[in-house]
Amino acid sequence: MIEIGSLPNGRAAQALIDYLKGQNITCSIMPAEQGVMLVLHDETQRSQVQQEYHAFLSNPYDQKYLAASWENGSTQTQLDYGNPALQLVTQFITGAGPLTLLVFFSCLVIYAAMNLGFANPIFESLSFFGATSPVSLNEFWRLFTPSLIHFSAMHIIFNLLWWWYLGGKIENKIGFKPLFILLLVGGTLPNILQYFMAGPNFGGLSGVVYAVVGYTWIMGVKRPESGIGLPPAYIGFMLLWLVFGFTDMFGLSIANGAHLGGLLVGVLQGFIDSRKKST
Repeated sequence: MIEIGSLPNGRAAQALIDYLKGQNITCSIMPAEQGVMLVLHDETQRSQVQQEYHAFLSNPYDQKYLAASWENGSTQTQLDYGNPALQLVTQFITGAGPLTLLVFFSCLVIYAAMNLGFANPIFESLSFFGATSPVSLNEFWRLFTPSLIHFSAMHIIFNLLWWWYLGGKIENKIGFKPLFILLLVGGTLPNILQYFMAGPNFGGLSGVVYAVVGYTWIMGVKRPESGIGLPPAYIGFMLLWLVFGFTDMFGLSIANGAHLGGLLVGVLQGFIDSRKKST
């Protein structure tokens, strides 16, 4: 199958499919990250279908599409396009990349194991230097692994939703390498800052989350064509949450050093990558 392009919803796509059917061209639709994807089955018709696709986008309310639905449409056409649960899973997978999903499920597995009676051995193995053992360069992974530990359902849900949403966009639209750097640096340097600010007893992907937030913010402003911009309201919410963390007004134990350090890492990398020439 050849992907032609995306459309906002199945009803709009069906109008184009009915029109193409009148020209002896068979297309179908598949769920996409946003809306549906128009796919073609015959490679020899690609050029013609792409031309019709762009014509439809420029004038989707043209009378010829309505007429085509009457002439070529079927009363048996279903517009739900499959099992909603399957569509949700498909959108979850297509909305992220391998690295995004690996970190997502690693955090879930660790959180589940900690709640099934393995909290102490996991914390002893993954916590920062000084939490359960003295500093040892032989355990260098402790600089990063606290980022994978979460202590409450709200904590992990908040972090993983942001990670999937922003990390997935970065990996899919810009690539594996920028996200890997954000993960490695944003999951290490903020932990060091947090250690010096409040000690070794902390955990969570928050530093990395603020790194991808900062990166998305800067790239959205400097390189909007990259397609990873974030609405100003979302940025404002995350910055307010960062500020509120320092006030302790909610009475929560918040890793403010990790948040601040992650944001600075993401902003810096965003400025660096936004200056690179697009290929």
